[in-house]
Amino acid sequence: MGPVLAGVLQLLALTGALALVHIPLGNHLARVYSGGRHWRVERWIYRAIGADPDAEMRWPAYLRGVLAFSAAGVLFLYLLQRLQGVLPGSLGFASVPPAQAFNTAVSFVTNTNWQSYYGEQTMGHVVQTAGLAVQNFVSAAVGMAVAVALVRGFARSERSGELGNFWTDLVRGITRVLVPLATVAAIVLAARGVIQNFSGIHEVGQFTGGSQQWNGGAVASQEAIKELGTNGGGYFNANSAHPFENPTPFTNLFEIFLILVIPFSLPRAFGLLVGSVRQGYAILAAMAAIWAGFAALMMWTEFAHHGPALEAAGGALEGKEVRFGIGGSSIFAVSTTLTSTGAVDSFHSSFTGLGGGITLLGMMLGEIAPGGVGSGLYGMLVMAVVAVFLAGLMVGRTPEYLGKKIGPREIKLAALYILITPALVLVGTALSVALPTPPHSALNSGAHGFSEVLYAFTSAANNNGSAFAGLNADTDWFNTATGLAMLFGRFLPMVFVLALAGSLGEQRPVAVTAGTLRTEKPLFTGVLVGAVLIVTGLTFFPALALGPLAEGLA
Repeated sequence: MGPVLAGVLQLLALTGALALVHIPLGNHLARVYSGGRHWRVERWIYRAIGADPDAEMRWPAYLRGVLAFSAAGVLFLYLLQRLQGVLPGSLGFASVPPAQAFNTAVSFVTNTNWQSYYGEQTMGHVVQTAGLAVQNFVSAAVGMAVAVALVRGFARSERSGELGNFWTDLVRGITRVLVPLATVAAIVLAARGVIQNFSGIHEVGQFTGGSQQWNGGAVASQEAIKELGTNGGGYFNANSAHPFENPTPFTNLFEIFLILVIPFSLPRAFGLLVGSVRQGYAILAAMAAIWAGFAALMMWTEFAHHGPALEAAGGALEGKEVRFGIGGSSIFAVSTTLTSTGAVDSFHSSFTGLGGGITLLGMMLGEIAPGGVGSGLYGMLVMAVVAVFLAGLMVGRTPEYLGKKIGPREIKLAALYILITPALVLVGTALSVALPTPPHSALNSGAHGFSEVLYAFTSAANNNGSAFAGLNADTDWFNTATGLAMLFGRFLPMVFVLALAGSLGEQRPVAVTAGTLRTEKPLFTGVLVGAVLIVTGLTFFPALALGPLAEGLA
């Protein structure tokens, strides 16, 4: 079997698996967030945190819950790292330095999981499991909660402005979705060779002579939730390219499936919650079209790149694991950068110039195809609001989406949501290039070196977490600057999303007329995809032209 055919078959198998679980998982997600009785363990949690699970919240109260919970998470994880040297199970590792502890705490609480450290040389078992793995669950649940709040804003018909209860949505997302799915996934990964233990440091011999130190860890359980919650990061510095995290082609494809399964199922839940499954299919079609197009384009750039060495190897194999091949690595790279995952099974800096540009562009779209757990859905719904507004301008009619009028307030909030991330990316990149950063930070010069810095801030501000590599980000400047980009890139958009949800929730639905844009039709899906690509292209094309496009066309 040729490598191209193998890549195509992997893509088809993945698509088939996602299609099989779309309806049952989407239905389950809709039931989780539709109300009903509280489980006993959930009632214990509500009593422990002093929350009333049945109290409805308007958007300011919902936002306060999001921010207070996330702030507590940052503080807890920061202190856990700073105290690592005196904690049991630290494997002899010292406490994490302040700037790096801040960056890591922010990274995992914001669902970014950007790592400026070597995991197996920096974090002990307690920090990995009680700190990082726990945040993998709760940060993903926060994203789903905000998405559901926006969906309720569209679905409400009584002008109450109430969006549900943040604490209920948070706890149910963990207990009824993430924990059960992650448990099953961890068992599958452990059965297929991913390690799961709490062993200490071992001396391991090498084929070329000498030895190397390796430590074990609860890797299968953390690998499961890092992919399922679109968190990213990794127990080891090599991330999902490490054989302890991702040993076989099967586990590689299974991890891609975990990355995509909840984001691609949430549109089904959205359709059920707003009372129109066809609306969910329209959103799903837009997400799937972009993802499939990017995957096909990435495989083409990596398989068809010219040059004697590349043609002899069957494509651009540099920086890729032979056990996964070009096809598996290309699908993984597209899936991880079109979501907010950030896990990698290959060296993105070694992709072809255009291939590296595709990973960058995937994040620059806002990671909405299908995007992160929760964040992808609410990002695509914001773009749907923009698409409806643009269509309304073309026909001279007040735009409506799901029976709610899109007025000046709604479009201003959508515009602020769209603009905040590009501002963080472009300003952060410009300052890093202009200011005298440490000389050892950028290991490459020219277009590729610029791409490394641009990738770092694109990854941080979009809460992705993957790295282009070749950039030493473990400096006070990059730890602080990317940490702030993660914070603002996560929570400022949530402010605008929840404000938009509250504004929509205060409206009564308007009647459908002959002039209403049918947003469940393929025409609207095309308009939505066009709006996503045009907005991103106009915003980021100059920066892309200076980096990956210049390198790819050289």
